[in-house]
Amino acid sequence: MPCIFCEIAAGRAPASIVYEDNMALAFMDINPINPGHVLVMPRRHFETLSDMDETTGMHVFQIAMRVEQALRNVEEIRCEGTNLLMTNGAVAGQTEFHAHLHILPRFQGDNVRFRFAQAARPERHVLDQLADAIELAMQ
Repeated sequence: MPCIFCEIAAGRAPASIVYEDNMALAFMDINPINPGHVLVMPRRHFETLSDMDETTGMHVFQIAMRVEQALRNVEEIRCEGTNLLMTNGAVAGQTEFHAHLHILPRFQGDNVRFRFAQAARPERHVLDQLADAIELAMQ
């Protein structure tokens, strides 16, 4: 099955484009959470954030920063805040397996809620061990 986001990037599927260059594309979500909901993605197919090279990832986030600022300045939207959301993997809720970042305009009383189940608060030594393990894995 072809990737719909690759089809959009290639110009073979319709999209309401906000921004595009040779590396990235930003377009309106067809199932918006709120008016102004934009997706930013790399043109090249990467399934998740960790599949992306750093140059592409930085560029996607630079475009996201520009879109986020624009959403705050568009009179027709006038968002009061934003959420940035990226899901990586089916267990995290990813449904389109082409890495993309959601920029969600937020408004007072919009009833959009993110609920996180709280785990037990770990002891500091456990947090330190995890921090060390993650730091090592980043090298």
